[in-house]
Amino acid sequence: MQDMAKLVTEFGFPVIMAVGMGYFIYYIWAFISDNIQPELDAMHMALIKCIDQNRMLDNDMIRLQQKVNVVLEYREKDKIQDQIEQKAEELAEKKYNENKK
Repeated sequence: MQDMAKLVTEFGFPVIMAVGMGYFIYYIWAFISDNIQPELDAMHMALIKCIDQNRMLDNDMIRLQQKVNVVLEYREKDKIQDQIEQKAEELAEKKYNENKK
């Protein structure tokens, strides 16, 4: 503590605080560079991977929806075709019965 008081009387309080603040800033910068930045980079890569997987899933969902729409469209066409065939059979049967009489 006496050394600190001697430094303050010799160089002045602002100079000692500037040196202390410089060391503090260096310590924080070194800590962030060594410990936090690698973790942030890893999290960034994980986020990019997650976004890519989400886009692939979205594309898969779009393709699946298109396939479902095509199947539903074919089913609707089959129903319409069945109705047309059924009406044609009914008309043919009706004409056959009329010609029979």
